[in-house]
Amino acid sequence: MELCVRASSLLLGLLLQLLSSVDVVSAAQKFGINYGQIANNLPDPTQVAGLLQSLNVNKVKLYDADPKVLMAFANTGVEFIIAIGNENLQSMAGNPGAARQWVTQHVQPFLPATRITCITVGNEVFSGNDTGMMASLLPAMKAIYAAVGDLGLGGQVTVSSAHSVNVLATSFPPSSGAFREDLAQYIQPLLDFHGQTNSPFLINAYPFFAYKASPGSVSLPYVLFEPNPGVRDPNTNLSYDNMLYAQIDAVYAAMKAMGHTDIGVRISETGWPSKGDEDEAGATVENAAAYNGNLMQRIAMNQGTPLKPNVPIDVFVFALFNEDMKPGPTSERNYGLFYPNGSPVYAINTGAGGVSGRTGPFDPYSAQMFSSASRLAVRTASLTLLLLVLPLLSSFSC
Repeated sequence: MELCVRASSLLLGLLLQLLSSVDVVSAAQKFGINYGQIANNLPDPTQVAGLLQSLNVNKVKLYDADPKVLMAFANTGVEFIIAIGNENLQSMAGNPGAARQWVTQHVQPFLPATRITCITVGNEVFSGNDTGMMASLLPAMKAIYAAVGDLGLGGQVTVSSAHSVNVLATSFPPSSGAFREDLAQYIQPLLDFHGQTNSPFLINAYPFFAYKASPGSVSLPYVLFEPNPGVRDPNTNLSYDNMLYAQIDAVYAAMKAMGHTDIGVRISETGWPSKGDEDEAGATVENAAAYNGNLMQRIAMNQGTPLKPNVPIDVFVFALFNEDMKPGPTSERNYGLFYPNGSPVYAINTGAGGVSGRTGPFDPYSAQMFSSASRLAVRTASLTLLLLVLPLLSSFSC
């Protein structure tokens, strides 16, 4: 009798383990990824589509509206943020017809097969000194928004713009967050637009830059989401154990100071380089794996910031690939999770699990084996095994 019970338990356990492993592989990641293409050695977009599907990453942000990419991801269910470059802002701001033509050419043909959910108009416009471009940003956004509405796409596509965290004059303590005074004339009406259109405020935030600038005074565990004493905001008594959350809440505070508590904050870029120049402190494989892995685990937990604990952070990690043609210091070419040949720069634990709640490493070598067809084959085999095992289980009536 005892032997029969053990045998039946073993068979059932093996079956449940197989089924749960399929669930874990199929669990959708909750983070997005930035897909930059400033390189001369990247794989074809169809291969990239297969890679991201195998990893269950279902949110992608582009820096353009590359039709090859958008076609490659048709019918995959992956959500896309596409972009209009800074060089187009002034022409669109003064010509609504140009905005409509852009949407007609770069958005309309790909819907609904490709899930374009947001258009970013410009990138870090307020980081430069071009006041003409700054003044053109909101009119260009309004022109694109009007074109989207006129073409009947308003229910599917939002309009925003991505900004450097340096638009803040003050970011600590987070409750004292404030936008730069010289940008107030541009940001106030921009926030009014976001409030009226129910669109998110996008921030590119890199704690790496703070550590790189002052490695002697900035705590590495604090910027890497690793155990540390944390810092307390004296005005709210809220405790922060990482810099990214403090930066997000500083943006919320800055918006509140301008009269807006009705706008969400999304992190459109954040990441950590795996390699840098000699003077780029902290740019190592170990730190990159720690930053992105710890961040992804928090995203998988639906964690919010201390100020907004019930609002899960919404993050796009930078970046999918190392990009060999990016200018600047070595770090700029080494933010990728993958090399262009598809091999991982490092393995990280995303914390994403299936119904069993288990976690596992973000391992491209094993994940690539689980294409859509492979997952179907595994499920089919599992069901076949179930049909074979059930009669055996019922026969153990010792």
